[in-house]
Amino acid sequence: MLFPPPTIIETEVFARLPDTYRRHGKPTDWLVAQMRGRDHHSLLEGPTFDLAGNLYVVDVPHGRVFRIAPDGTFDLVAEYDGEPNGLALHRDGRMFVADHKRGILLLDTASGKVTPVLERPRLEGFKGLNDLTFASNGDLYFTDQGQTGLHDPTGRVYRLAADGKLTCLLDTIPSPNGLVLNRSESVVFIAVTRANAIWIVPMTGRGGVSKVGLFVQLPCPGPDGMALDADGSIAVAHPGLGVAWLFSNRGVPLYRVESCAGPMVTNLAYGGEGRRWLYMTESHTGTILRAEMPTAGQPMFSHS
Repeated sequence: MLFPPPTIIETEVFARLPDTYRRHGKPTDWLVAQMRGRDHHSLLEGPTFDLAGNLYVVDVPHGRVFRIAPDGTFDLVAEYDGEPNGLALHRDGRMFVADHKRGILLLDTASGKVTPVLERPRLEGFKGLNDLTFASNGDLYFTDQGQTGLHDPTGRVYRLAADGKLTCLLDTIPSPNGLVLNRSESVVFIAVTRANAIWIVPMTGRGGVSKVGLFVQLPCPGPDGMALDADGSIAVAHPGLGVAWLFSNRGVPLYRVESCAGPMVTNLAYGGEGRRWLYMTESHTGTILRAEMPTAGQPMFSHS
């Protein structure tokens, strides 16, 4: 054993998707491809908070976005022809969506209207977008996962600069999923799901990448969404194991956050009073879990 066993942190159920929103017997293209056609009521992902403390989540296969009030009440914000996977709030209040089917979209959280931002770069479609995050200067980083994996290591990570310039940073990733920048924004961490790993991607002074390495190796199935705390430690959702890990910025496992519901912990975000709570989407049961953490979350671009 290289490190001491991580300390276990228990979770509690914060909210549950109401039965009225659970879609049974309604197969979609995404469910057929990703879930082998299983009757799945929803797949919650992409948690992010607004300035009022509301938590937004997506339902990937059914093209929906929900807003969850601080008391746990669900409200349907949008339902459209798409497969929303990730959400990121801009400092100016705009909600950006990484949509597996349609690219980068913009969601008006008041009206529910969805408009395209970036659908076909250079007249070529994306493989299937997954997650996204903002840098402090407004640059948007996002993963293009599609059906890539060890058999097809061509997943990509892009940066859409605040001035509109699009750059492909990497195009050799076997299933890029969640991503997060370190506190100095000199490094991008990428959850590489089908390689059961987190990659560390150093950024050069000119905005390129150099000497990509392995940050953490995990057991199968691989990692999903990630979030950063104020110490620079990285929280990692691990679907299938029913946990979230907290790794130090040197890759040491510090805490293991246990699901009190199902095993499919897909993504996470810091929020609540003082950003001391880690909120986790558990997609098997359609619940939002939370756990009080020893260190507050790093303020997101939208809240800084």
